[in-house]
Amino acid sequence: MTLNNADTGREYIIRAIDTDDKEMDAFLFSLGCFSGEPITVVSRLKGGCVVAIKDGRYTIDEQLAGAICV
Repeated sequence: MTLNNADTGREYIIRAIDTDDKEMDAFLFSLGCFSGEPITVVSRLKGGCVVAIKDGRYTIDEQLAGAICV
């Protein structure tokens, strides 16, 4: 399941980052988004969502959310 299908307000553990785009992978890693880390979908927006990773909140688009497997 990806973050696009995740329930709002529930904490998940990132299982994998499914992308062949090295730039996207590096960007997600810089946010602290990698296997084993907890992530929560805080809210949904048109075209994306707000996620909480570690101590930060980030707005990510549907493409990024679709690459994060939980």
